[in-house]
Amino acid sequence: MSRKPDLSPKEKAAQERDDRLKAALKANMARRKAQARARDAGTKDDTDA
Repeated sequence: MSRKPDLSPKEKAAQERDDRLKAALKANMARRKAQARARDAGTKDDTDA
């Protein structure tokens, strides 16, 4: 990622906020995918029994 080293304080704060939100979204999506996989695995086990 190329960033300008001479960002104004407002631009720097906005960039940091965007980075935090992007990281939070990525973690949330990973957690939701894991939950969905666990639900799918649970329902497959129930149908086999």
